[in-house]
Amino acid sequence: ASVLGDARRRAGAELAESTTQLMGELGMGGGTFEIAFEPAPADRPDPLGGERVEFMVSANPGQPTRPLRKVASGGELARISLAIEVASLGLDAVPTMIFDEVDTGIGGAVAHIVGQKLRALGDHRQVLCVTHLPQVAAQGHSHYRVMKSKSEGVTQSEVRQLSSGDREEELARMLGGVELTNEARAAAKRLLRDVA
Repeated sequence: ASVLGDARRRAGAELAESTTQLMGELGMGGGTFEIAFEPAPADRPDPLGGERVEFMVSANPGQPTRPLRKVASGGELARISLAIEVASLGLDAVPTMIFDEVDTGIGGAVAHIVGQKLRALGDHRQVLCVTHLPQVAAQGHSHYRVMKSKSEGVTQSEVRQLSSGDREEELARMLGGVELTNEARAAAKRLLRDVA
């Protein structure tokens, strides 16, 4: 248990440093991620080791860290989870990750970076991301549109994979709203062209 505890502390320090750095890139500059180690009850090791591990976070500068499970909003939790997954890429066996609300409260350059990080994860794992931001959607290896319709008083959902042409139109719609302009189409084309 002592050897395991020492290894956890070393790995925890590295993970905390990398995750804090990534949080800054994901629009949470000045935020902090730490890993707290609490001795197991009565100092008696069990199959989980001699200590309990708690992820601690401060999403904003100047605030003390508090347990992640208690303080993170949906969008913050999604971005912190993304940071943890990118920081620990290749160290876990999670084959599929689903991100919802990862783009809450962000836009522009931060949305582009979030999209890039999701795409990098998607090179190694299956990543599903629900997004309303074209900067994030453009980074996907594939793009699906979810549509709802009402028929005879019943709401139905349809999921359809978009072809490259349809994808460009969907990104233009996301960028420009109801009326698709040449400018929105050009911006959508540029987003797809600039994918890393």
